[in-house]
Amino acid sequence: MNDLARRLLAEFLGTAFLLVGVIGSGIMAERLTDDVGLQLLANAAATVGVLYAVILMFGEVSGAHLNPAVTLADILLQKRPWVDLGPYVAAQLAGGAVGVMAANLMFDLDPINLSDKVRDGGGQYLGELIATFGLMVLIFSLVRTGRSYLVASAVAAYIGGAYWFTSSTSFANPAVSVTRTLSDTFAGIHPGSAPMFIVMQFAGALLAVAAIRALYPDDAETGVS
Repeated sequence: MNDLARRLLAEFLGTAFLLVGVIGSGIMAERLTDDVGLQLLANAAATVGVLYAVILMFGEVSGAHLNPAVTLADILLQKRPWVDLGPYVAAQLAGGAVGVMAANLMFDLDPINLSDKVRDGGGQYLGELIATFGLMVLIFSLVRTGRSYLVASAVAAYIGGAYWFTSSTSFANPAVSVTRTLSDTFAGIHPGSAPMFIVMQFAGALLAVAAIRALYPDDAETGVS
C-alpha cells in the first residue's frame, strides 16, 4: 500500500470511529435517561474518549485530521500539498458516513434516517465559528511550538469543554456536520441546518490561520501528528 493510500485509510477509519462514538453514545444516552443534561454529559464524555483514542491510533499515519477544516488549515500553515485536500476530505466524509450507519445499525435503527433536529440561529452559528476557531488555534499552536505530542489530549479536552460552553455543542468539523444528518437521534442535525454550520466552521478555520500566522510565524514542524 502506498503512502497516500495508508493516510487515506487512516482518515477513513479515524473519522468512522469518531462518528460511531458521537452517534452511538447519543443513542445510548437517550435510551438510558430522559434527562437532557445527563444525555449531553454522556455524549460529551464518550466523544472525549473516542477522540483521544483515534488521534493516538492514527496520528502517526495521516496526522489524524478527521476534519476538512484541519486539512485546509494544515495546507495553509504547514505546507501540506493542495493535492491532498480532495482525497482527505473524501476519506473523512466516507468514514463519517460509515460510522454513522454503523452506529444506527448497532442500535437496531435503519442505517440512514435523516435527522429532523433543527439547529439554527445566529447564536448557534456564532458558536460554531468560535468552536472551530479555538480548535484550530489549539492544534496549530501546539504544532508550531513543537508540542504535537499534546494534541490528542488537548483536542479531546477542548472538544469536551466546548460541548458545554458553545450553544451549538461544538461540531467544529464540516465532515461531522454532513454525516450527522444521517441519524435522527440525539446527536443528529437536520440537513437544512448543516450548510450554515459548515460555512461558519470554515470561516472560523480561516480566521484561526490568520491568528496563527500572527502569533506563531515560525513553524517548528511540518504537519499535524
